[in-house]
Amino acid sequence: MKRTEYPRPQLVRDEWLNLNGEWSFAFDDKDLGIKEGWYETEDLLDQTIEVPYVYQSKASGINSQENHEIVWYKKNITMPKSYDDKEIILHFGAVDYVSEVFVNGHKVGSHTGGHTPFSFNITPFVVDEKATITLRVFDPRREETIPRGKQTWEDQPHSIWYTNSTGIWQTVWLESVDKTHIETLRFNPEVDKGQINCKAVFSQDLSGAAIDYVITYKGEQIIKAAFDVSDSTHSVTFDLHQKNIFRTSHHHNGWHWTPETPNLFDVKITLRSQQAVLDEVKAYFGMRKIHTEKGQLFLNNKPYYQKLVLDQGYWSESLMTAPDDAALKYDIEISKEMGFNGCRKHQKVEDPRFLYWADHLGYLVWGESASAHFFDEASVPLVTNEWLEIIKRDYNHPSIVAWVPFNESWGINDVGRDEQQQHYSQALYHLIHALDTTRPVISNDGWEMTVTDIGAIHHYGHGEMDEKEKYMRFKKDLKTQEAILTSDSADRSIYANGFTHQGEPILLTEFGGIGYKKDDQDGWGYSSVDNDEAFVSEYARIMEAVCESEILAGYCYTQLYDVEQEINGLLTYGREPKVAVEEIKAINDNDGS
Repeated sequence: MKRTEYPRPQLVRDEWLNLNGEWSFAFDDKDLGIKEGWYETEDLLDQTIEVPYVYQSKASGINSQENHEIVWYKKNITMPKSYDDKEIILHFGAVDYVSEVFVNGHKVGSHTGGHTPFSFNITPFVVDEKATITLRVFDPRREETIPRGKQTWEDQPHSIWYTNSTGIWQTVWLESVDKTHIETLRFNPEVDKGQINCKAVFSQDLSGAAIDYVITYKGEQIIKAAFDVSDSTHSVTFDLHQKNIFRTSHHHNGWHWTPETPNLFDVKITLRSQQAVLDEVKAYFGMRKIHTEKGQLFLNNKPYYQKLVLDQGYWSESLMTAPDDAALKYDIEISKEMGFNGCRKHQKVEDPRFLYWADHLGYLVWGESASAHFFDEASVPLVTNEWLEIIKRDYNHPSIVAWVPFNESWGINDVGRDEQQQHYSQALYHLIHALDTTRPVISNDGWEMTVTDIGAIHHYGHGEMDEKEKYMRFKKDLKTQEAILTSDSADRSIYANGFTHQGEPILLTEFGGIGYKKDDQDGWGYSSVDNDEAFVSEYARIMEAVCESEILAGYCYTQLYDVEQEINGLLTYGREPKVAVEEIKAINDNDGS
């Protein structure tokens, strides 16, 4: 079980060093590490761990679910000769939760947040091409005001809360760059105009430099251009059609990105100074537009019915970290085989490699952050800062078609009537739009929404098969706009006090959750069956109510696979289909969309 793939698919360099694998490791329950200077020597710690898997997972080699809030990592490395005379950048894909990084005994920086990447220039601290990298992590398990998502704060997983994750859970890596290099890229597709805007941000102001762009589509060169640069940024817009009749009118629709046609343009960008190459990166973009209009969702100006499935992003052997790259790809492939065209990534900022596969395979993704469990003023900057980092990391992925900052009023528990929490919900909604004007934002997925671009409603009231009256109420609730907006299956109003539906599309974004035990895991679901035939029948019964709705613009079914005590997936926790995928697909294909 290894994670060897390139970890940042939207800004690729050839020169990099994967630091995953064996690290020394220690628990620090008495918080002695700083006092005793564990970071000051090359001496290894008393355990070993397989990075990037958290100690609570089997894949880590430790597999302990005991509560250890402070942990340490250490690794001695020798720099490749090719790193000589280069800047050395140390990257962490994600570390839960507060990180302090030391190199050769010197503190190089810190980061707070469990789901987003961070990096440091460690060049001044490397001695004779050698570096001892030490990481201290503090993960306050019982603190419920930090954004923890589905991780439990208690001693054992329970209800809808899973085994917690502490420490490194995404790839750690090094890269060497020139002092002058490209720091970020942003692509803004203008589908209506057939144009792409490319913005590059550099590590410092430039003088006498040039930047080259080469854009290709399925191996065909579309754009080749060079520009002088004399600032810390460069922005340019390219006409992909170039007044070519075969690239305009209806012909260019074949270049659009959709789940059915996941077309991507490859980009190579070279930064030069007097013909010397300072930096060269590779990236890609998709020509994709998502917008709402007259109660419908549109993809590239055409109504598009979203058939999503809830995806928690957990694995039995490795928790929040996929065991390998193939596991990320598999979840998308089998979802599409069952007739879904996307997922809502639930309470987790997923590994960029998942988004890479979603981009390449054609799979819609709703990006969602981990929520705090309760509201506190202290949680506001923590959640807000993660959103700044989420959008910076994931903006370029065409597969992402919506942002979800809150779920079911977690972290804004009284938003239904509390004006302070309503301001918080609105502030985050507007902040996300200030950073990204291209995607809809759902203010609070489930209920008690404030200002929102999609009316995202949860309803698990379908009942057991013999609860016919309950089922008929479920069908009635989904049938019309008036019925669904006045439903209260969770004893919560659909919109918060002072807010009403403003014509935005309505989607059923959590429902279903049929409990079916197919392995040794005991657990629960929102209804239950005990054989394959009953499972298919129950799924068809629930989807019939969705199909007959006159108002729904799409749905998100709960859920793709079992997770620990939640045995309400279409697959087991080990990703085995509970019934033939063809049977699920046949029902999904007959949903009236």
